[in-house]
Amino acid sequence: MQDLDGFVVVVTGGSSGLGQAIAVETARRGARAVVIAYVSSREGAEATAAQVRDAGAQAVLAQGDVAEDAACRAIAEAAAPFGRIDALFNNAGMTKFAPDHSDLDTVQGEDFLRLYSVNVVGAFQMVRAARSLLEAGERPGAVVMTSSIAGVTGIGSSVPYAASKGAMNTLTLSLARSLAPKIRVNAICPGFIDTPWFEKGPSANSLERLRQGVAASTPLKVASKAEDIAAAAVFLASPASRHVTGETLLVDAGTHLGFASLSMR
Repeated sequence: MQDLDGFVVVVTGGSSGLGQAIAVETARRGARAVVIAYVSSREGAEATAAQVRDAGAQAVLAQGDVAEDAACRAIAEAAAPFGRIDALFNNAGMTKFAPDHSDLDTVQGEDFLRLYSVNVVGAFQMVRAARSLLEAGERPGAVVMTSSIAGVTGIGSSVPYAASKGAMNTLTLSLARSLAPKIRVNAICPGFIDTPWFEKGPSANSLERLRQGVAASTPLKVASKAEDIAAAAVFLASPASRHVTGETLLVDAGTHLGFASLSMR
């Protein structure tokens, strides 16, 4: 399927996990160029770039922390030589692992501020920085936010994380209204995704138990991988969703139906 033929794409958090899978998926589906934004893992970004090139697209690396407005502008500028941005995937995100939401002493005000600076402010700043290029194409530019089921149900790796993703969902609605008709803005809300992101929190044994628990308890009986979620994200950037804006799409194997562990992302 080449439904993204000629697209110019920007993916933040593109050095691993879901961001990497999204970047590669867009290339496989015909994107002309993919800007891979990353914070620290140059090696991971290069690995993503290699897969993007193998899939037939040009890869451009852009380093920067989306919490910094200047970095967001530099990331958007990396796409300027192509004259437009067809799809911006606001995928960069962070958390603090404090899964016992009843233990209020495990998180501090600074945790909220840091998570919001990346997960919410960073997403806003990227849209602002990319706005003129998103409006430059013949079709409306598409913004896809990587939110979380945590922002819908209040479960997740920590209270600040869930709160930040709830704010991202509201941001999606606000921007969808204000930037129409030239830009569409939607969000995906994944549940557990088996990526290196989760390896930063639980121990190896706990993580394996989590995988097994997710597969056993979600209605679809699976523990999702990045590639499973990437296709849904790319759908919201594709012509197939051209009449969709302001939507939050739950891509969680049914977690929101109430079957899954409340301690997971």
